[in-house]
Amino acid sequence: MMLRPSPSVQVYLYLEPVDMRKSIDGLALLVESELALSPMSEALFVFCNRGRDKIKMLYWERNGFVLWYKRLEKQRFRWPRESAFLYEQRDGRDLNYLLDGFDIWAQRPHQTLHFDSVS
Repeated sequence: MMLRPSPSVQVYLYLEPVDMRKSIDGLALLVESELALSPMSEALFVFCNRGRDKIKMLYWERNGFVLWYKRLEKQRFRWPRESAFLYEQRDGRDLNYLLDGFDIWAQRPHQTLHFDSVS
């Protein structure tokens, strides 16, 4: 059995490395104090460690918090090493790509083209 978020769920990726000894209370406090968001909102809050081999997800489910933890045995999650921002808002589809090992920051759309005329 595999537990994965719905593609449409709202996701907040906390971009700074987090000490994975933090549990529910410590991560909820990060959401409130540093992101200025409610940890009880209908969203997933995702945290990664400095070694990029562990991820924790925190979310509120009706009457309590759920903490989801994944540890990679050999590889690393694609996570920005430096960012000008504290967090990024994504969706469940991007989170599933991230969990599968894809670099969601390297995805680039087709180049925008500009023409003066059609002839």
